[in-house]
Amino acid sequence: MKSVVISALVAAGVMVSAPAFANKDLATKSGCMACHAVDKKLVGPAYQDVAKKYKAADEAKLVAKVKAGGSGVWGAVPMPPNAAVKDEDLKTLVKWILAGAK
Repeated sequence: MKSVVISALVAAGVMVSAPAFANKDLATKSGCMACHAVDKKLVGPAYQDVAKKYKAADEAKLVAKVKAGGSGVWGAVPMPPNAAVKDEDLKTLVKWILAGAK
């Protein structure tokens, strides 16, 4: 019985942490991590800095910005459009970023 409880707790822990890894994997697969990092500026801002600047209410605006690309918010280097990334994936990524990309 004890091993069943331990197994259930381990499985629950994996399930709780899986979305964070899945979203980082999605960011990598979508090409985002080529210019962004979670905790430091690369070509683009760190995701944690984006999370500090924007609130959950900005989600739709950020999804549109990521899809269309652009410049002027974080510097002179423009972010290319991400029109090939599914809208559902863009929403998932923006929610992950706004939550601190943890």
